[in-house]
Amino acid sequence: MATRWIELITGSFEDKKRWRQYKARKEQFPASYRTAIDGLERYFMYAGGIVKGDVLMQMLEDLADLIERAAADGTPIRDIVGDEPVEFADTFLQNYTDGQWLNKERKRLTDAIDQAGNDGA
Repeated sequence: MATRWIELITGSFEDKKRWRQYKARKEQFPASYRTAIDGLERYFMYAGGIVKGDVLMQMLEDLADLIERAAADGTPIRDIVGDEPVEFADTFLQNYTDGQWLNKERKRLTDAIDQAGNDGA
């Protein structure tokens, strides 16, 4: 009972564990790959609008998988992200839209309009 109450305030302990594992994993990457994943992570944190911890962690773990495979294969970063890193990042983010705050607001708007329509006007 106390654990759920604490997690309600602080966030999921499991997500925090996954975050620490992700950060440790990322530190094992060669410098250039670590620089790339740091940049993508920062962009995702600011532009992604993901508020669900489990969705955020899945996205970051998937990104780490991608970068880790590229590093192991010796694939250059530009071969992964292409000439337009922002386009790559935005496309990558589209796979995780269910965790974005904007979707919550879209649902609120739709519900408000539905409610207004049901009130008789």
